[in-house]
Amino acid sequence: MEILRSVCPQCGKPSAGLCNECRAAGTEWFTCDPRVETVYCPVCDSRKQGKTWSDTTVDREALLHELAYSALHFHPDLRRPEAEFTFRETSPNRTAVAAEVRGLLYGVPVAGTCTTRIVWVREQCDRCNRISGGYYEGIIQVRATDRRPSVREIDRAAGIAGELETSLQESGERLSFVSKVETTKDGLDIVVGSNRMGQLLAGEIISALGGRLSTHPKLVGERDGKKLYRITFLIRLPRYQRGDVVVSHGRYFEVRSAAQGHLQVFDLQDGTNRVVREDEAERLVGNVGDAERALVAYLDDGVIGILDPKTQEAVECRALPWLHPEEGGSMLAIRDGETGQFVPVG
Repeated sequence: MEILRSVCPQCGKPSAGLCNECRAAGTEWFTCDPRVETVYCPVCDSRKQGKTWSDTTVDREALLHELAYSALHFHPDLRRPEAEFTFRETSPNRTAVAAEVRGLLYGVPVAGTCTTRIVWVREQCDRCNRISGGYYEGIIQVRATDRRPSVREIDRAAGIAGELETSLQESGERLSFVSKVETTKDGLDIVVGSNRMGQLLAGEIISALGGRLSTHPKLVGERDGKKLYRITFLIRLPRYQRGDVVVSHGRYFEVRSAAQGHLQVFDLQDGTNRVVREDEAERLVGNVGDAERALVAYLDDGVIGILDPKTQEAVECRALPWLHPEEGGSMLAIRDGETGQFVPVG
């Protein structure tokens, strides 16, 4: 009879040393912290990790699982660890967690349970603290030459500010925020949390609406040895905005852009593009954004018959080489308040 020389010293099973079952039974394969603390902002739900704030990118349920799992610590030899959690809110800032944990240790299935507690610590984040304290670094003032910016321009500038704020914060620039958007008698003021955002926003508004920029910095103090400035970014929009219809030398033109005293225009009579001096524009008729849609009643030998959108009376205007309306269709026109005629614009 052959004598077994390799057996487990604890259970006697054949094994070259301690068997896997006995190794697993004698190993503390996981531990559980009794408490997990997380600091969050009650205003915007940002989380603080160490000294750094970051926006929360998961919902509360996913965050609960993330925090509960962080309380577990596994033996380096454990394979395929799994955990199931049950949560119970015991107070507004306490969540009790029961965990069922499983895995494979030395090829042996293991399972256990533990409890922990999530502590929610409220603290106002860096961004909300600045906003509530009225902190700002830049003001973008949107004004216009010899006029007040139109509602369309004000809405567009405010929209650009919102889009840029979202883009910057999604890229991690938490302190690039808009703290106030205010319509004034002269135009629009946008107050921002960083001068970098002010510079970017001013550039995007000018790109969309035209105009020129001047900056006016003011020293307000120092931080960490660096001088702090508040900068006013003054945007002066052109006298005429994109889409304005003007009269020059008896002809109607649609403004496409304006810069340095000149207008890039579209001739609404012959359909050509040209440049005219700003001071050659005799008067403003309106803007294509406010054009009325009129029904085309008939087309007859170079004449377009349309129905006045307000009175439904027939009105005739000259056919244009760049415009190709269809009888029974519609076209856009601006009413010239001085002459009473309709100016086709599209």
